[in-house]
Amino acid sequence: MGGLIFGYDIGISGGVTTMTPFLQKFFRKVWEKKEADKSTNQYCQYDSQTLTMFTSSLYLAALLSSLVASTVTRRLGRKLSMLFGGLLFFAGALINGFAKAVWMLIVGRMLLGFGVGFANQSVPLYLSEMAPYKYRGALNIGFQLSITVGILIANVLNYFFAKIKGGWGWRLSLGGAMVPALIITVGSLVLPDTPNSMIERGQTEEARAKLKKIRGVDDVDEEFKDLVAASDASKLVHHPWTNLLQRKYRPHLTMAILIPFFQQLTGINVIMFYAPVLFNTIGFGDDASLMSAVITGIVNVGATLVSIYGVDKWGRRFLFLEGGVQMLICQAVVAACIGAKFGVSGNPGDLPKWYAITVVLFICIYVAGFAWSWGPLGWLVPSEIFPLEIRSAAQSVNVSVNMIFTFAVAQVFLSMLCHLKFGLFLFFAFFVVVMSIFVYYFLPETKGIPIEEMNQVWRSHWYWSRFVEEADYPNGGMEMSKGNHGPKNV
Repeated sequence: MGGLIFGYDIGISGGVTTMTPFLQKFFRKVWEKKEADKSTNQYCQYDSQTLTMFTSSLYLAALLSSLVASTVTRRLGRKLSMLFGGLLFFAGALINGFAKAVWMLIVGRMLLGFGVGFANQSVPLYLSEMAPYKYRGALNIGFQLSITVGILIANVLNYFFAKIKGGWGWRLSLGGAMVPALIITVGSLVLPDTPNSMIERGQTEEARAKLKKIRGVDDVDEEFKDLVAASDASKLVHHPWTNLLQRKYRPHLTMAILIPFFQQLTGINVIMFYAPVLFNTIGFGDDASLMSAVITGIVNVGATLVSIYGVDKWGRRFLFLEGGVQMLICQAVVAACIGAKFGVSGNPGDLPKWYAITVVLFICIYVAGFAWSWGPLGWLVPSEIFPLEIRSAAQSVNVSVNMIFTFAVAQVFLSMLCHLKFGLFLFFAFFVVVMSIFVYYFLPETKGIPIEEMNQVWRSHWYWSRFVEEADYPNGGMEMSKGNHGPKNV
């Protein structure tokens, strides 16, 4: 539900902003500009800072709340953090559904954003800590799958709600987020907390009992010892934020910043936020553009299932690199297609059907490439590589960087489309090349390695080994009771 509501909020705003009654009520200038002259520059018809502020205010709020969420998640547990997220989601959806003015829309979106900050902080951590390490990749990608399902549900609902007579369908679209918000609120009350979190808060015996229940076996001594050792090491850290800057955490901090940075600069959010706007701009009608967004949503869900199947089988690096190549090819083709028809003037004339189908097809292949690589892995890899002592703080950095760039991309995208025109796709393609090179040289494989023993990955890496040394973990820490056992079943 944490993922579903995040995806729903991503998907819903793009569709709502193409609904004529919504534009007439809140963004009249955009509607007038769109209606005034349909034949002129298609690249610029939605260029409005207030309109993009409606979409992107959510990410600014998520950025602020993820910093608070780190302390809540660490001190009060993952479960309570999810509960806060659910309550904030519910309040935001309620205000949006009943909005009478633009400020209500933006306040509602900001409350949703606060909810996203809490959910994105606690849900991936919860999944990584609860999952047996053999299935950690697949279970954690369940979060990304839920995001894609949320986007798809939003696109389908937008398509049908746009047809409601009387033009109030957008209220149902925006208010619909109350349903998953209620489920995550009630659900977080009945979920167990993670053993890691219980140990961290001094509930050692309850944590052992909980671990036996979760794993379904009585002999959990080895894993339990690992968790206690990791917790003891983490208690020595009084300031996880300043601790992040230590030399031995350099690889972790680098990944916490660069992975979400690159994830946003693949250009995927441009497609997902603004798929209806984009297809409308490429020359589809309002209905057809909402339908095209549904198609990309279905592709997104299907490709994420491929990732769930393959992540613990083929490994993280393979998926990252294959997805990068696939996205690069598609961006080049889409840029060529749009460039050939729209040119620099943005006036395409009549668009043949085969042309529109080609653009949608390559956008779909691009979405698939993202959905089985950078989409899920951008959340999975950071959540599994941090040692317990910096885990909450590092996850906050990860969410914050993600939200800063999601906000930046959402805020400037329509202006960039207006100025860069078809070159926008080449702009993102350049970053796909850079990030694929980065993964090839600097990201080690983390498949099948228990979360408490991740330190060996950095120690054996050609570059990161110079920062992470044996002496860095005198209390076992990530190494776990030195000499007792190496990596299990790796």
